[in-house]
Amino acid sequence: MFSGFEAKTLQVAGTSIFVRVGGTGPPLLLLHGFPETHLMWRDIATALAPRFTVVAADLRGYGQSGCPASSADHAPYSKRTMAGDMVEVMRVLGFERFMIAGHDRGGRVAYRLALDHPGQVSKIAVLDVIPTAAAWDRADARLAISFWPWSLLAQPEPLPERLLAAAPDVIVDNAIAQWGSAADAFPAEIRAAYIDALRDPDHIHAICEEYRAAAGIDRDHDALDQAESRRIACPLLALWSSEGGLENWYADEGGPLAIWRQWADRVEGSAVKGGHFFPEENPGETAMALSRFSHDVPG
Repeated sequence: MFSGFEAKTLQVAGTSIFVRVGGTGPPLLLLHGFPETHLMWRDIATALAPRFTVVAADLRGYGQSGCPASSADHAPYSKRTMAGDMVEVMRVLGFERFMIAGHDRGGRVAYRLALDHPGQVSKIAVLDVIPTAAAWDRADARLAISFWPWSLLAQPEPLPERLLAAAPDVIVDNAIAQWGSAADAFPAEIRAAYIDALRDPDHIHAICEEYRAAAGIDRDHDALDQAESRRIACPLLALWSSEGGLENWYADEGGPLAIWRQWADRVEGSAVKGGHFFPEENPGETAMALSRFSHDVPG
Protein backbone atom coordinates (compact mmCIF):
# COMPACT_ATOMS: atom_id res chain seq x y z
CA MET A 1 0.00 0.00 0.00
CA PHE A 2 1.09 3.56 -0.77
CA SER A 3 4.17 2.42 -2.66
CA GLY A 4 6.51 5.37 -3.12
CA PHE A 5 4.75 7.48 -0.47
CA GLU A 6 6.50 8.98 2.54
CA ALA A 7 4.90 8.81 5.99
CA LYS A 8 5.09 11.96 8.11
CA THR A 9 3.69 13.19 11.41
CA LEU A 10 3.29 16.96 11.32
CA GLN A 11 2.72 19.30 14.26
CA VAL A 12 -0.13 21.79 13.90
CA ALA A 13 -1.82 24.03 16.45
CA GLY A 14 -2.73 21.80 19.37
CA THR A 15 -2.20 18.36 17.86
CA SER A 16 -0.31 16.17 15.39
CA ILE A 17 -1.53 15.00 11.99
CA PHE A 18 -0.32 11.84 10.27
CA VAL A 19 -0.02 11.97 6.49
CA ARG A 20 1.33 9.99 3.57
CA VAL A 21 2.74 12.08 0.73
CA GLY A 22 3.67 10.92 -2.75
CA GLY A 23 3.46 11.64 -6.43
CA THR A 24 4.29 14.51 -8.74
CA GLY A 25 2.20 17.43 -9.89
CA PRO A 26 -0.35 19.83 -8.40
CA PRO A 27 -1.26 19.12 -4.75
CA LEU A 28 -4.36 17.09 -3.90
CA LEU A 29 -5.44 16.50 -0.28
CA LEU A 30 -7.50 13.37 0.48
CA LEU A 31 -9.61 13.11 3.65
CA HIS A 32 -11.28 9.93 4.94
CA GLY A 33 -14.56 9.09 6.67
CA PHE A 34 -15.77 6.90 9.56
CA PRO A 35 -14.80 4.24 10.57
CA GLU A 36 -11.93 4.52 8.14
CA THR A 37 -8.53 6.19 8.19
CA HIS A 38 -6.30 7.54 5.41
CA LEU A 39 -5.93 3.88 4.35
CA MET A 40 -9.24 4.14 2.48
CA TRP A 41 -7.35 6.02 -0.26
CA ARG A 42 -4.70 3.30 -0.76
CA ASP A 43 -5.69 2.44 -4.35
CA ILE A 44 -6.86 5.89 -5.41
CA ALA A 45 -3.75 7.65 -4.09
CA THR A 46 -1.38 5.42 -6.04
CA ALA A 47 -3.54 5.76 -9.18
CA LEU A 48 -3.42 9.56 -8.96
CA ALA A 49 0.24 9.88 -7.93
CA PRO A 50 1.60 10.04 -11.52
CA ARG A 51 -0.39 13.24 -12.08
CA PHE A 52 -0.71 14.81 -8.62
CA THR A 53 1.23 15.29 -5.43
CA VAL A 54 -1.15 13.36 -3.21
CA VAL A 55 -1.48 13.98 0.53
CA ALA A 56 -3.60 11.40 2.39
CA ALA A 57 -4.20 12.52 5.97
CA ASP A 58 -5.72 11.13 9.15
CA LEU A 59 -8.15 13.66 10.63
CA ARG A 60 -7.50 14.72 14.21
CA GLY A 61 -8.86 12.06 16.52
CA TYR A 62 -8.62 9.35 13.85
CA GLY A 63 -5.98 6.84 12.82
CA GLN A 64 -2.47 7.90 13.77
CA SER A 65 -3.28 11.57 14.34
CA GLY A 66 -3.45 13.19 17.76
CA CYS A 67 -6.42 13.48 20.09
CA PRO A 68 -6.36 16.92 21.73
CA ALA A 69 -8.58 17.69 24.71
CA SER A 70 -12.11 18.78 23.87
CA SER A 71 -14.44 21.35 25.41
CA ALA A 72 -18.08 21.68 26.43
CA ASP A 73 -19.10 22.99 23.00
CA HIS A 74 -16.95 20.36 21.20
CA ALA A 75 -15.22 23.13 19.20
CA PRO A 76 -11.83 21.34 19.15
CA TYR A 77 -13.56 18.70 16.98
CA SER A 78 -15.63 21.06 14.88
CA LYS A 79 -15.11 20.85 11.14
CA ARG A 80 -13.82 24.44 11.31
CA THR A 81 -10.99 23.38 13.62
CA MET A 82 -10.28 20.22 11.64
CA ALA A 83 -10.17 22.24 8.42
CA GLY A 84 -7.67 24.57 10.06
CA ASP A 85 -5.46 21.54 10.77
CA MET A 86 -5.36 20.72 7.09
CA VAL A 87 -4.52 24.26 6.00
CA GLU A 88 -1.54 24.10 8.36
CA VAL A 89 -0.55 20.64 7.13
CA MET A 90 -0.54 21.73 3.52
CA ARG A 91 1.35 24.90 4.35
CA VAL A 92 4.03 22.92 6.20
CA LEU A 93 4.33 20.73 3.11
CA GLY A 94 4.82 23.85 0.98
CA PHE A 95 1.34 24.15 -0.55
CA GLU A 96 -0.56 27.42 -0.12
CA ARG A 97 -3.24 26.42 -2.64
CA PHE A 98 -4.47 22.93 -3.33
CA MET A 99 -7.32 20.68 -4.40
CA ILE A 100 -9.19 18.64 -1.82
CA ALA A 101 -11.38 15.53 -1.90
CA GLY A 102 -13.20 14.22 1.14
CA HIS A 103 -15.39 11.20 1.75
CA ASP A 104 -18.02 11.05 4.51
CA ARG A 105 -16.59 12.94 7.55
CA GLY A 106 -13.71 14.10 5.41
CA GLY A 107 -16.17 15.61 2.95
CA ARG A 108 -17.55 17.74 5.78
CA VAL A 109 -14.08 18.96 6.68
CA ALA A 110 -13.42 19.62 2.98
CA TYR A 111 -16.39 21.88 2.34
CA ARG A 112 -15.83 23.74 5.62
CA LEU A 113 -12.24 24.34 4.52
CA ALA A 114 -13.47 25.71 1.18
CA LEU A 115 -15.87 28.07 2.97
CA ASP A 116 -13.43 29.27 5.62
CA HIS A 117 -10.27 29.37 3.49
CA PRO A 118 -11.39 30.13 -0.08
CA GLY A 119 -7.95 31.35 -1.10
CA GLN A 120 -6.40 27.97 -0.35
CA VAL A 121 -8.78 25.72 -2.31
CA SER A 122 -8.72 25.55 -6.11
CA LYS A 123 -11.23 22.69 -6.45
CA ILE A 124 -13.19 20.48 -4.08
CA ALA A 125 -14.74 17.03 -4.39
CA VAL A 126 -17.26 15.80 -1.80
CA LEU A 127 -18.03 12.07 -1.76
CA ASP A 128 -21.37 10.70 -0.52
CA VAL A 129 -22.34 13.70 1.58
CA ILE A 130 -24.58 16.72 1.56
CA PRO A 131 -23.82 19.63 3.92
CA THR A 132 -24.20 18.80 7.61
CA ALA A 133 -26.98 21.30 8.33
CA ALA A 134 -28.82 20.22 5.19
CA ALA A 135 -28.66 16.57 6.29
CA TRP A 136 -29.94 17.34 9.80
CA ASP A 137 -32.71 19.58 8.44
CA ARG A 138 -33.92 16.68 6.28
CA ALA A 139 -33.31 13.95 8.87
CA ASP A 140 -36.00 11.31 9.21
CA ALA A 141 -36.29 7.63 10.06
CA ARG A 142 -34.17 6.68 7.04
CA LEU A 143 -31.18 8.61 8.32
CA ALA A 144 -31.70 7.48 11.91
CA ILE A 145 -31.76 3.80 10.93
CA SER A 146 -29.31 3.78 8.03
CA PHE A 147 -26.60 6.04 9.48
CA TRP A 148 -26.89 5.34 13.19
CA PRO A 149 -23.58 7.05 14.17
CA TRP A 150 -25.17 10.46 13.54
CA SER A 151 -27.43 10.15 16.58
CA LEU A 152 -25.74 7.43 18.64
CA LEU A 153 -22.21 8.84 18.69
CA ALA A 154 -23.54 12.35 19.36
CA GLN A 155 -25.04 11.25 22.68
CA PRO A 156 -23.43 12.60 25.88
CA GLU A 157 -20.47 10.66 27.19
CA PRO A 158 -19.82 7.99 28.28
CA LEU A 159 -22.55 5.97 26.54
CA PRO A 160 -21.20 5.97 22.96
CA GLU A 161 -17.60 5.69 24.14
CA ARG A 162 -18.40 2.57 26.13
CA LEU A 163 -20.33 1.01 23.27
CA LEU A 164 -17.51 1.59 20.78
CA ALA A 165 -14.90 0.31 23.20
CA ALA A 166 -16.88 -2.84 23.93
CA ALA A 167 -17.01 -4.10 20.36
CA PRO A 168 -14.89 -2.22 17.79
CA ASP A 169 -14.93 -5.23 15.48
CA VAL A 170 -18.73 -5.23 15.46
CA ILE A 171 -18.77 -1.51 14.63
CA VAL A 172 -16.49 -1.95 11.62
CA ASP A 173 -18.21 -5.11 10.41
CA ASN A 174 -21.65 -3.51 10.71
CA ALA A 175 -20.54 -0.48 8.74
CA ILE A 176 -19.07 -2.62 5.98
CA ALA A 177 -22.16 -4.83 5.82
CA GLN A 178 -24.80 -2.10 6.15
CA TRP A 179 -23.26 0.70 4.07
CA GLY A 180 -21.07 -1.21 1.65
CA SER A 181 -21.85 -3.41 -1.31
CA ALA A 182 -18.65 -5.44 -1.65
CA ALA A 183 -17.16 -6.89 1.52
CA ASP A 184 -14.19 -8.23 -0.46
CA ALA A 185 -13.10 -4.60 -1.00
CA PHE A 186 -11.82 -4.69 2.59
CA PRO A 187 -8.85 -7.07 2.88
CA ALA A 188 -8.14 -8.57 6.27
CA GLU A 189 -5.30 -6.16 7.00
CA ILE A 190 -7.49 -3.12 6.21
CA ARG A 191 -10.35 -4.37 8.35
CA ALA A 192 -7.86 -5.04 11.17
CA ALA A 193 -6.40 -1.54 10.85
CA TYR A 194 -9.85 0.07 11.09
CA ILE A 195 -10.68 -2.04 14.14
CA ASP A 196 -7.36 -1.23 15.82
CA ALA A 197 -8.03 2.48 15.30
CA LEU A 198 -11.19 2.07 17.41
CA ARG A 199 -9.49 0.29 20.31
CA ASP A 200 -7.79 3.32 21.83
CA PRO A 201 -9.90 5.20 24.43
CA ASP A 202 -8.55 8.60 23.40
CA HIS A 203 -9.43 8.04 19.77
CA ILE A 204 -12.86 6.67 20.68
CA HIS A 205 -13.62 9.79 22.71
CA ALA A 206 -12.29 12.06 19.97
CA ILE A 207 -14.47 10.41 17.32
CA CYS A 208 -17.55 10.80 19.51
CA GLU A 209 -16.63 14.45 20.08
CA GLU A 210 -16.47 14.93 16.31
CA TYR A 211 -20.00 13.55 15.97
CA ARG A 212 -21.18 15.75 18.86
CA ALA A 213 -19.72 18.74 17.06
CA ALA A 214 -21.60 17.76 13.90
CA ALA A 215 -24.87 17.72 15.83
CA GLY A 216 -24.24 21.14 17.35
CA ILE A 217 -21.53 23.65 16.54
CA ASP A 218 -21.07 22.47 12.94
CA ARG A 219 -24.77 23.02 12.30
CA ASP A 220 -24.47 26.50 13.79
CA HIS A 221 -21.56 27.33 11.49
CA ASP A 222 -23.51 26.08 8.46
CA ALA A 223 -26.62 28.00 9.45
CA LEU A 224 -24.65 31.24 9.81
CA ASP A 225 -23.07 30.73 6.39
CA GLN A 226 -26.49 30.28 4.84
CA ALA A 227 -27.89 33.32 6.65
CA GLU A 228 -24.99 35.43 5.42
CA SER A 229 -25.10 33.93 1.89
CA ARG A 230 -21.53 32.64 2.08
CA ARG A 231 -20.89 30.20 -0.74
CA ILE A 232 -18.17 27.90 -2.03
CA ALA A 233 -16.66 29.81 -4.92
CA CYS A 234 -14.37 27.16 -6.43
CA PRO A 235 -15.62 24.32 -8.66
CA LEU A 236 -17.25 21.51 -6.69
CA LEU A 237 -17.62 17.87 -7.72
CA ALA A 238 -20.24 15.80 -5.88
CA LEU A 239 -20.01 12.02 -6.19
CA TRP A 240 -22.36 9.66 -4.41
CA SER A 241 -23.17 5.98 -4.09
CA SER A 242 -25.45 4.55 -6.76
CA GLU A 243 -26.80 2.16 -4.10
CA GLY A 244 -26.99 4.48 -1.09
CA GLY A 245 -29.40 6.97 0.37
CA LEU A 246 -28.23 10.01 -1.58
CA GLU A 247 -29.27 8.35 -4.83
CA ASN A 248 -32.96 8.63 -3.98
CA TRP A 249 -33.62 10.25 -0.58
CA TYR A 250 -33.63 13.79 -1.99
CA ALA A 251 -34.96 13.08 -5.47
CA ASP A 252 -38.05 15.26 -4.99
CA GLU A 253 -35.83 18.34 -4.64
CA GLY A 254 -33.38 17.52 -7.41
CA GLY A 255 -30.97 15.19 -5.61
CA PRO A 256 -27.51 15.94 -4.21
CA LEU A 257 -26.55 18.32 -7.03
CA ALA A 258 -29.52 20.58 -6.36
CA ILE A 259 -28.69 20.66 -2.65
CA TRP A 260 -25.03 21.48 -3.27
CA ARG A 261 -26.05 24.26 -5.68
CA GLN A 262 -27.58 26.00 -2.68
CA TRP A 263 -24.06 26.13 -1.23
CA ALA A 264 -21.69 26.43 -4.20
CA ASP A 265 -21.53 28.41 -7.43
CA ARG A 266 -20.16 25.75 -9.80
CA VAL A 267 -21.38 22.20 -9.17
CA GLU A 268 -21.17 19.02 -11.19
CA GLY A 269 -21.24 15.33 -10.36
CA SER A 270 -22.91 11.95 -10.59
CA ALA A 271 -23.45 8.63 -8.86
CA VAL A 272 -20.63 6.07 -8.74
CA LYS A 273 -21.33 2.33 -8.76
CA GLY A 274 -21.07 0.86 -5.28
CA GLY A 275 -22.19 1.43 -1.72
CA HIS A 276 -21.25 4.22 0.68
CA PHE A 277 -17.65 2.99 0.57
CA PHE A 278 -17.44 3.26 -3.22
CA PRO A 279 -13.93 4.78 -3.11
CA GLU A 280 -12.71 1.43 -1.73
CA GLU A 281 -15.18 -0.75 -3.64
CA ASN A 282 -14.72 1.03 -6.96
CA PRO A 283 -11.41 2.89 -6.79
CA GLY A 284 -10.87 2.87 -10.55
CA GLU A 285 -14.02 4.80 -11.43
CA THR A 286 -13.58 7.08 -8.43
CA ALA A 287 -9.98 7.92 -9.33
CA MET A 288 -10.96 8.55 -12.94
CA ALA A 289 -13.72 10.96 -11.87
CA LEU A 290 -11.35 12.84 -9.55
CA SER A 291 -8.64 12.97 -12.20
CA ARG A 292 -10.97 14.30 -14.89
CA PHE A 293 -12.36 16.95 -12.55
CA SER A 294 -8.92 18.00 -11.33
CA HIS A 295 -7.23 18.02 -14.74
CA ASP A 296 -7.89 21.68 -15.52
CA VAL A 297 -6.39 23.22 -12.39
CA PRO A 298 -7.16 26.92 -11.86
CA GLY A 299 -4.14 29.14 -11.31
